[in-house]
Amino acid sequence: MRHDTTRIVLYSHDALGLGHLRRNLALAHQLAHDLPRPGGAGVTGLLVAGLAPPAAFRLPPGFDWLILPGFTKDPGGYRPRRLRDTPQSLAALRSALVATALADFAPDLVIVDRHLYGVRAELRAPLHRLREEHPAARIVLGLREVLDAPEAAAAEWRALEEPGALRALVDEVWVYGDRHVHDAVASGEIPPALHDRTVFTGYLANGRALMDRECRESSPPFILTTAGGGSDGPRLLRAAAALVPPPGHRHLLVTGPQLDEAGLAAVRAAARPGTEIHRCLPGLSRRIDRASAVVAMGGYNTACEVLASSTPALIVPREEPRREQLIRARSLRRAGAVDVLRSADLDAGALTRWAARAAGRRVPRTRLQRDGLRAAAARAAALLRPDPARTRRAPEEQPS
Repeated sequence: MRHDTTRIVLYSHDALGLGHLRRNLALAHQLAHDLPRPGGAGVTGLLVAGLAPPAAFRLPPGFDWLILPGFTKDPGGYRPRRLRDTPQSLAALRSALVATALADFAPDLVIVDRHLYGVRAELRAPLHRLREEHPAARIVLGLREVLDAPEAAAAEWRALEEPGALRALVDEVWVYGDRHVHDAVASGEIPPALHDRTVFTGYLANGRALMDRECRESSPPFILTTAGGGSDGPRLLRAAAALVPPPGHRHLLVTGPQLDEAGLAAVRAAARPGTEIHRCLPGLSRRIDRASAVVAMGGYNTACEVLASSTPALIVPREEPRREQLIRARSLRRAGAVDVLRSADLDAGALTRWAARAAGRRVPRTRLQRDGLRAAAARAAALLRPDPARTRRAPEEQPS
């Protein structure tokens, strides 16, 4: 079936947290804004996700959500979030839904975030079927710049498929980072079979305001604390609630929509008078840019919002069960982009002292490659050109 539009599917499995979904949403906005439209054709797409998005998550024109029945993850592995069903049955249901969407929507480009085959290999059959029935479709695996400790990442790749099968399926691997800050190829986080398909786009930092809803101005000066989605941030939030802001400053604390009610009550109980507690605030990237200083966890999307600004930032990374946030925080500290506080040293006093030192200074971050959203849109345009010889580059030709 031929269409007058460029059709895109962005998939994220979303078992825990909002990071995968937010990354794909930022890409969708940039693709809708930047992607060339031959002959005046528009761009349309599906954001396939395993979590219902918060109301503040604004879709770009021409895109819609396809929300799958959810998985959640605990120490025992993946299990249904709400359905009274087995993990195997839920994975089969999700796989069938995705297969139908790919067959009927007939995308020209599929971007899979982080996990090539999703949860319990739910994407394996749909992607191979798409490759067989719609061979012109391009399939991209999008990876945050840090996957995990190299040995953990290698184990995940071994569980997928033999290298030849991966190469037959994936047209490009987009690494959303600056390889001079952290090189996932050199570290061993990406297998050799995919090295020549790998493109470092730069951080998905500049341009995130495209997906922000308009927000009322937060009267400066203020200190901002954010814990991303909030599901793994209770300890930081409780400590930050008691932070004493520098004289003349307000303190805005954003818990994230996934902090549970008990966690929110504990944060409110720990809060000093005057701390402004919000589950969500629209226009968060703009507020980070306007803040006098930011305290945050080390998730990818929050890090990108910080990198798009010159606001001083203290990153308090999650250290278990994955080392991703700690590796990211250390890499960015070496690059002079952020300060880092280890979880063992976290308390309200440490946060207060840092805010007093940091408030009002500026941190230049222009040396980092931060235009990953525009670079990804440019790579998408290249992949969608008819000549396949122009869709891939040798490693030495790739942006780094």
